[in-house]
Amino acid sequence: MRKSWDLTRKILTKEKKIESRWYKSKYSPWDKIKPGEIVFFKDSGCPVEIKAEVEKVEQFKDLNQEKVKEILCKYGRDDGLNDSELEKYFNLFKDKRYCILIFLKNPEKVYPFNINKKGFGAMASWICVDDVNKIKK
Repeated sequence: MRKSWDLTRKILTKEKKIESRWYKSKYSPWDKIKPGEIVFFKDSGCPVEIKAEVEKVEQFKDLNQEKVKEILCKYGRDDGLNDSELEKYFNLFKDKRYCILIFLKNPEKVYPFNINKKGFGAMASWICVDDVNKIKK
């Protein structure tokens, strides 16, 4: 996660109860993530420090600007956004065609660990594995 956006802290404090992913094409975790699974979070360039359980997943496709605005207005606060930030994020996402909302529960700090992204691409922002120990360094 982009460190300057302060999202990992917001997950821990429960200001951010939803993790959203916006795409022009379908990427992980589209059709891969399910309630009950565990998601680990890290800021870019930092070790993994947080985990949370997936409570619910909602996926939206064939988005247009109106639908993007609707999703942001309905879920923005739970996604950790202030009302004053909605326009900024609308401009970032207005041309996206897909959105995944991952509803989080029980966030907690974990003992920090690094991961090996080999085989996933250095820029991979979401990695799906059946056992996080397989990518721990």
